[in-house]
Amino acid sequence: MTQSESVAIERLRAIGREFHGRGWSLGTSSNYSVVASRAPLELLITVSGKDKSALGVDDFVRVDATGRPCDGSGRKSSAETLLHCTIAALVPGVGAVLHTHSVWSTLLSGADEHAGRVRIAGYEMLKGLEGITTHDTTAEIPVFANSQDMPTVAAELRERFARLDWSGPRPPHHGFLLARHGLYTWGRTLDEARRHVEILEFLFEVAMRSRQMIAPTPLPLASASRQQLQQ
Repeated sequence: MTQSESVAIERLRAIGREFHGRGWSLGTSSNYSVVASRAPLELLITVSGKDKSALGVDDFVRVDATGRPCDGSGRKSSAETLLHCTIAALVPGVGAVLHTHSVWSTLLSGADEHAGRVRIAGYEMLKGLEGITTHDTTAEIPVFANSQDMPTVAAELRERFARLDWSGPRPPHHGFLLARHGLYTWGRTLDEARRHVEILEFLFEVAMRSRQMIAPTPLPLASASRQQLQQ
């Protein structure tokens, strides 16, 4: 193991403890990766089925661009490894990919699955996303149908993202959601990816709470009955 890999593992272990403590990576949910090599593309990613609050130094595996382990350790990576590899291959400059399972991302992605996207506009916290410099803007987070068939999800992700222009100062997307599942986001560095998780999770909670506040309140049964009697 190289020194840079050792540093990355310690940072990922710390992120696992933090995200578990904030309710974003409970149980054995979530997976985290860093790009270990560009030519060829290889990622260092959490192994499958581990409690993210207690990741050990051996709870990581190096995989190739297809998601297959390539370090000879015999460890098994997450079933969603292929999505990490797809993001790292498609989005220029990605250095880390983080996947979380918060309550708010689960609810919001389910509510907006029919639209295929979540749109969030007008919040100051949007400026925490790379390339955004004003609150007076809209961020769009694509929503994909959840599936246990990761090659199919990866193909859908590739088809949608490959058509986009990622060369500008502001990327077209900072993450995506799997419906009723959770968030994938990324960054040029692990610190940037972690910040994107924090910003997006805040915005998801604000968006969902706002919808709950403006939802019509049903009349109490007694009041409704009285109105019916008066008609």
